[in-house]
Amino acid sequence: MTRDTLLDQAIHILQKAEFMISEKCDIRPRSFDFGARRGKTFLLVKVLSNIEGLGEDTSREMRRLAVLFNGTPIVIGEHTNDHPLESGAVYLRYGIPCVNIETFKDNFLEGVPPLVYAAPGGLYVEIDGDTLKAVREEKNISLGELAKHLAVSRRAISKYENGMSATIDIALKLEEILDTPLAKPINMLMMFEKPEDTPEKDDLKDASDLEKEVLGAMMNIGFDVFRTTKAPFNALSRDDENKVLTGVSDYSEAVVKRARFMSSLADVADAYSVFIVKKMSKSRNIGNTVLVRHEDLKEFDDSEDLLTLLLKRHAHNGANN
Repeated sequence: MTRDTLLDQAIHILQKAEFMISEKCDIRPRSFDFGARRGKTFLLVKVLSNIEGLGEDTSREMRRLAVLFNGTPIVIGEHTNDHPLESGAVYLRYGIPCVNIETFKDNFLEGVPPLVYAAPGGLYVEIDGDTLKAVREEKNISLGELAKHLAVSRRAISKYENGMSATIDIALKLEEILDTPLAKPINMLMMFEKPEDTPEKDDLKDASDLEKEVLGAMMNIGFDVFRTTKAPFNALSRDDENKVLTGVSDYSEAVVKRARFMSSLADVADAYSVFIVKKMSKSRNIGNTVLVRHEDLKEFDDSEDLLTLLLKRHAHNGANN
């Protein structure tokens, strides 16, 4: 299956599951392929044939953006370098859950979460330790007897009852002996590893001169600015209640393309979208992305001034559509 086919399948699944979907991102650099929202669930989705193509820098930015959007990053793939991804299993790549398309469909369309996760040494299941202990005692099976059946130590059984994961083989044997389901479903929305530190804000040390000027001005009027390096926008700017996708560039045809995608993502992510543009004759809108001449930034005294402009321009744009 080609990557494009896999991408289209993922979008189709989420549409059937009543997610709101952004446009596909065909702009480089890109740390994700599209955004999707259903209620309070927001996903940043990346599709790769080989999940080992997900690099550390890209995964770090996906995780940072997911935290800022109050969402979850997820990768859909077909295989690693060595083997295909198993259905019903979750793989972690640099802290991001990766699944095949069948597992993705089962979870988000059918409401059937995966039960297995991959880790060094094989595939594992998280055991419901309370149920294991309760059923074992109800059936009058001692730790030693159960350990003997499984060819493991009493200590291992005790650890399973206290929440230690087990290999698939052990989990299946436990369920067979006790005649009880013991595998705990995996919540992929909670599984990804959030950055140890909060995303760094106001860090412009590697920014271009224009980015430093524009994003510095955004900080001066009261926004926290989180710069990106692998997204189709330059930063995510936030005040206490609002998120603003922020683009920065000289005017070109590429600005129009980036602004259109930003508008689509902002609609899905419940955010504003603004593009600060140098060498542009007059301000305009591209969808719901407001293009603002960079020299007009000096007119804003605080973040509320910019947000008021964005609201007015959105209302005007909606009236014209």
